[in-house]
Amino acid sequence: MVAEGGPIRCAVVGDPVAHSLSPTLHRAGYAALGLTAAYDAIRVPAGGLAGFVAGLGPEWRGLSVTAPLKREALALAEEVSDLARLAGGANTLVRTAGGWSADNTDVPGASAAVRERFAGTPATATILGGGATAASVGLALADLGVGRITVAARNPGNATEAVAAVRRHPAAPEVRVLALDVTEHTGGVLVSTIPAAAQTAELVARVLPAEVVFEVTYNEWPTPLVEAALRTDIPVVSGLDLLVHQAVLQFAMFTGHDGPLDAMRSAGEAAQAAR
Repeated sequence: MVAEGGPIRCAVVGDPVAHSLSPTLHRAGYAALGLTAAYDAIRVPAGGLAGFVAGLGPEWRGLSVTAPLKREALALAEEVSDLARLAGGANTLVRTAGGWSADNTDVPGASAAVRERFAGTPATATILGGGATAASVGLALADLGVGRITVAARNPGNATEAVAAVRRHPAAPEVRVLALDVTEHTGGVLVSTIPAAAQTAELVARVLPAEVVFEVTYNEWPTPLVEAALRTDIPVVSGLDLLVHQAVLQFAMFTGHDGPLDAMRSAGEAAQAAR
């Protein structure tokens, strides 16, 4: 695909960002469809997104936004989707005729990732961690019909915004907040948004078993939680599943073409296996 003035450019921005598989996925999509476009990983520290975006030339079509910039993306956009506003953060910026539009593909991406691996509708879920990713996954679980969600955070006070986002959902589930060090098994969906280093043997023993485990990371794989789930045949939804599904949606926004799911997933799996 060629934009006026030459090929389009896109990137994933955040800090850190060197580990991101997003360039691998999007470039595989371009190759599969024969599109002419560039996609890179660019480190943009907290507080720097507005300045970075202001310096982009007309060839820039879209940005995948990761931590810690998702709330900054909302503030700089001329247009904000209802979903991004509901989630309290945007992982996608798309250039339009009127400026930049902010959206959130993490929520539908998480819903699609869970549905691909697990057909049931558990009544309950526990989310380990209380940041922006927890908010997006919590909204996705509400979309899937989960009625009670426990958010377990190392500092429960830091989960306020995530909990508020889930409670704003039109089919708002019951949400409670607990400290991570006292959270116990509640069944249903178990979601981890915390680093592998925080997944101690004691914590893993407390929160399992579950009907399905959703591990949102893909950089530290397999995590202790995933290893324990696989040992007992608990279905696992991976961070790569989430990344691929949300990237397919971004790809369509950036290029105007449906993202080739199989090609993008295969590229991501190969890159992950090579690490």
